[in-house]
Amino acid sequence: MTVQPEGPEPTTARKRGGQRVCALPKEDPQRVTELREENAQLEEAMRAHAVVDQAVGVILAVARLTPEQGRDVLGGVSEVTGIKLGHVAELIVGWARSGQLCSDIRTELDQQLLRHAPPAPAGD
Repeated sequence: MTVQPEGPEPTTARKRGGQRVCALPKEDPQRVTELREENAQLEEAMRAHAVVDQAVGVILAVARLTPEQGRDVLGGVSEVTGIKLGHVAELIVGWARSGQLCSDIRTELDQQLLRHAPPAPAGD
């Protein structure tokens, strides 16, 4: 069984030095536009994901939590405040740099950290 590659067929085939060489297919402007848009969306998603990961790292640095718990805290702050996750993440990353965080986010972050805090070790 022969597997055919996806995509348009080469436009021409010509011989060069006795070898058959396939020319690239003609450029499809609509497909190029679609691919550029898809690439831009993927780049934006990658940046957004990185900011969320950074915010989770900040949360882990201030509390003894697992990464999953850190994501739950971040998601909880977003849900309760009604602010999109990516924006909450940006605010928390900014807080790590500046030490400043708006009071509603800070209050809810504290509440979420209390909800997810690990139990204190025995004897404390």
